[in-house]
Amino acid sequence: MISVGILGASGYAGSELLRLLAAHPELEVRVAGAESQAGTAVADLYPNLAAAYPDLAFTPATAEDCDGLDLVFLGLPHGLSQEIVPRLRGRVKWIIDAAADFRLKDPSLYEQWYGQTHPAPELLAEAAYGIPELFRDELAGADLVAVAGCYPTGAALALTPFVRAGLVETTGVIVDAASGVSGAGRPPKAHTTFASASENMTAYGLLDHRHTPEIEQATGAQVLFTPHLVPMTRGILSTIYATPAAGASRDDLLSCLADTYAAEPFVVVDDRIPQTKAVAGSNCAHLTVRHDERTGRLLVLSAIDNLVKGTSGQAIQCANVLAGLPEATGLPLTGLLP
Repeated sequence: MISVGILGASGYAGSELLRLLAAHPELEVRVAGAESQAGTAVADLYPNLAAAYPDLAFTPATAEDCDGLDLVFLGLPHGLSQEIVPRLRGRVKWIIDAAADFRLKDPSLYEQWYGQTHPAPELLAEAAYGIPELFRDELAGADLVAVAGCYPTGAALALTPFVRAGLVETTGVIVDAASGVSGAGRPPKAHTTFASASENMTAYGLLDHRHTPEIEQATGAQVLFTPHLVPMTRGILSTIYATPAAGASRDDLLSCLADTYAAEPFVVVDDRIPQTKAVAGSNCAHLTVRHDERTGRLLVLSAIDNLVKGTSGQAIQCANVLAGLPEATGLPLTGLLP
């Protein structure tokens, strides 16, 4: 068995890691670190995990408490991983970070978009970017993985194949995405309370959302990104508009997406319109594409569960790659309907 620790285990990303790892045949949770919940039974905070973890309690785990573990997942608020990753390296074999701390390769982007200087810029080049379907080669031999963000995952899976094939213009791309409230994390916020979120839809992060440079890095395109909060718990539906490159035919565009993901178990490409309910609880992305001859535009849609393919499931998918396991080990292919 591969011994696992989770630091930040009490947040939504951490609890989803616990849920998914309970069904993993090769990864065994030994440490559930959560300083704010230290001493609390996992089952008291998350009753859905009671059968899987009847005796596990959160601890104020530090890097030193992870000595000897094979793998540590980090589900910490932004900024904390930058401090703890240098202390974890050498203590454990693999580190998989679900935060944004090591996703961007250019350290100046952290100053521009996050308002802070990165304290460990030398590690940015060493961190593999965690979308296996698009960046699998980076994962080979890596000991540090920066799992892609939820919005960038949905956008990159939909757009990157066309950019790499030279089938779309790389400027003037619009990414319009809607997410459920779990994307804001477990701590309560005014805009995610039931009274604020129910029967409401609102845009946020206009022109300056932090996922913008990550989407651009992952896709190779300049994007105008607008996220929206919608009254649901899980899911992201991304709608992407781009201009086909000169000479790109309808058949070229349709076959590009299908061919890119033909061998990928977690990506479904077909004519059905993606819906968030269909992927809820699964590690799958559902994609479709249309070529509008009237306007000369390309329309691509993707649906993912932000907590699974957008965070924790993708983290486990990356862990499977690092450990030399079949990539789909322990990960659900089917969503929850109704």
